[in-house]
Amino acid sequence: MGNKRVSKLRKVLQEQGLEAMLITSGINRRYLSGFTGSSGYVLVTGDECYLLTDFRYMTQAADQTDGLKIVEHGAKFIETVRELLPSGGNVRIGFEQDDVAFSAYTAYAEALKPAVLVPVSKAVENLRTFKDEEELATMQRAADLADATFNHILKVIKPGMTERDVDLEMEFFMRTHGATSSSFDTIVASGERSALPHGVASSRVIQGNEFVTFDFGALLDGYCSDLTRTIALGEPAPKLKEIYDIVLEAQLHTLAHIKPGMTGRECDALARDIITRYGYGAEFGHSTGHGLGMEVHEWPRLSKLSDEIMQPGMVVTVEPGIYLPGIGGVRIEDDVVITENGISLLTHSSKEYTVL
Repeated sequence: MGNKRVSKLRKVLQEQGLEAMLITSGINRRYLSGFTGSSGYVLVTGDECYLLTDFRYMTQAADQTDGLKIVEHGAKFIETVRELLPSGGNVRIGFEQDDVAFSAYTAYAEALKPAVLVPVSKAVENLRTFKDEEELATMQRAADLADATFNHILKVIKPGMTERDVDLEMEFFMRTHGATSSSFDTIVASGERSALPHGVASSRVIQGNEFVTFDFGALLDGYCSDLTRTIALGEPAPKLKEIYDIVLEAQLHTLAHIKPGMTGRECDALARDIITRYGYGAEFGHSTGHGLGMEVHEWPRLSKLSDEIMQPGMVVTVEPGIYLPGIGGVRIEDDVVITENGISLLTHSSKEYTVL
């Protein structure tokens, strides 16, 4: 696994005229090496690839890593990096500009002389944008678990529970069914709090005759799912049913029309134009979706600002919403894979207007 990904990264280095690249991001380290420990670095040179870690992890690294040389680094890992650099260390070495703090950069620059540190953006993240079959199979399992969790919570939720009670029940279900954790802080937003796009579960007691939005996912074997459904308890205000139907129409329209070759902006417009046509454009204040994988927000973006082109193998969310302050809100979200001619759904929970 490491080998194929590392050789793709090498091509990127050659294109950028770099002799080496230092990977400091934990997620990118795991992607390239398979190593899940909390501390370590990957150094890629023209003909070698090293996983540097400390004595605590030498056994684990050997078990998890294939195709990388495992090196136990010294008290200062950067000095071990310098020793491993080719041609007497007089090279251009890339570093992850989105991951390295300024204080770390100055320390690395000093320690690695005469090597020159070159900031690189998204070298590994761009590789991660395209999921292979093994990754897609894992993501399908993470999505299946999100669906199962939603199905479970519909049987449990009732007025009188707090949002946190519901969150805990969902977390317990995911963990007992194989998840490492939830993939982000679960949003359980009931009543007027459903108008908060990021209404993380609170101590609010869920009432009758209101909407509840669930936005949650499972982190399973290193990959995330991200599902949103909005349901009704009792008989909510007719206005809420109206916006539910609009959001569902926008979401289904977007799913029906996304295809490879479109830009993120064009995908975003599929949902936004419908919501705007109904007069709620100003109440849809976030983007239509985002990439999903080892992190819950990855590239590409489905937003007004995105020129990224949808291509087969990308996994994205589609999640339009409408939020009416003081009344309530609706968001509906699925995870999809971009295919050769459209999309394939990973999440399958019902989107019919559900009244409990």
